[in-house]
Amino acid sequence: MVWSASSAAREVYRCRCGRSYHPAMPSLPVIGITMGDPLGIGPEVLVKALADPAVRRLAKFVVYGRNETLLAAADRARVGLDWFRVDAASERAQDGSVLQPLVLDYTSEGLLDVTRPGPTRFGGLLSKAFVEDAITDAMRARNDPRRVDAIVTGPISKESWSLGGFKWPGHTELLAFRTKAKRHSMMFSSPRLRVALATAHLPLMDVRNVLTIGKVYDPIDLGHQFCRQLGIEKPRIAVCGLNPHAGENGMFGDEETRIIRPAIEAAKRIGIDAHGPFPGDTVFIGAAAGDWDLVVAMYHDQGLIPVKLLGWDKAVNVTVGLPIVRTSPDHGTAFDIAGQGRASEGSMKAAIELAVKLAHTPRSAWDSPHARGLATPVEATNEEEDAT
Repeated sequence: MVWSASSAAREVYRCRCGRSYHPAMPSLPVIGITMGDPLGIGPEVLVKALADPAVRRLAKFVVYGRNETLLAAADRARVGLDWFRVDAASERAQDGSVLQPLVLDYTSEGLLDVTRPGPTRFGGLLSKAFVEDAITDAMRARNDPRRVDAIVTGPISKESWSLGGFKWPGHTELLAFRTKAKRHSMMFSSPRLRVALATAHLPLMDVRNVLTIGKVYDPIDLGHQFCRQLGIEKPRIAVCGLNPHAGENGMFGDEETRIIRPAIEAAKRIGIDAHGPFPGDTVFIGAAAGDWDLVVAMYHDQGLIPVKLLGWDKAVNVTVGLPIVRTSPDHGTAFDIAGQGRASEGSMKAAIELAVKLAHTPRSAWDSPHARGLATPVEATNEEEDAT
């Protein structure tokens, strides 16, 4: 039985009965998509993206979300999309992606009392549950029917997670912990710019105290591997400085000479074409012009401002270094426009397309010895500094 998102049949189950909506071919990857915070724009951009036939032809899809919320989002967006609905807690949910597209429905009466978009405890509890189950399914054995080949995470509210009692500052940190990733980095990919971060979700005042040689080296190495996975044989990598003018030879801070330059030299010793440190206010000009395949930024906004300025509707968040594939739209919950049908699905489509591409790429084609867990002097330095 299948749910129709058309307003004329919101509450009606219908049989497929020979319709053109058939299960995807077995060779297609299975992509798990989490709905994100149910009160944000996640449900809207998800249904808009999957309403595109070209997107649906790319893969099999399993959506972790709330059926009623998705139906309402589809009605408001005026999109035509059919899907199968299965209770997420039922035995039928163990059959995986046989029915297509499939929505694993998480019911919650508490949300019925919430009428305005914004951070809520219920939104935090539900969106966290979606992600936890998606990670579990991505970590399953290849022959498990519940396994997904990649996950695309819809936008969550960090405040909602906090209201729900969760300490995680975002998806990236939770994913790294649950998958036991030895190293990881937040990275962003867009048509004009790729950026990897040395630090992510922490106060700006704490960056200089957290930054280590290893934390700079990891995004250089992991970003290099990611670029090779995209087919860039010899990625050219620029590394930002932390301070104005990249420190100006120690006049404005010594992090460039004490931390960043040693990380670049370590990367060069294993054959990575890394250069810098460069001033953060100019390096992105050359990167946008095609001089660099990747820029490594030292902190969140140093990297995200140019990414969102140059590729707002096409940029994708990727967590590199994980044993699973995870992508995400490069935007938040946008509570201010949620429920109005105004959100663009461009970044969600791009996230799905990249997840499919990465799911198709054998890891052996791009893995470095370090990604497979072999120790390096830089990793040892990182661990020692973190322990102090």
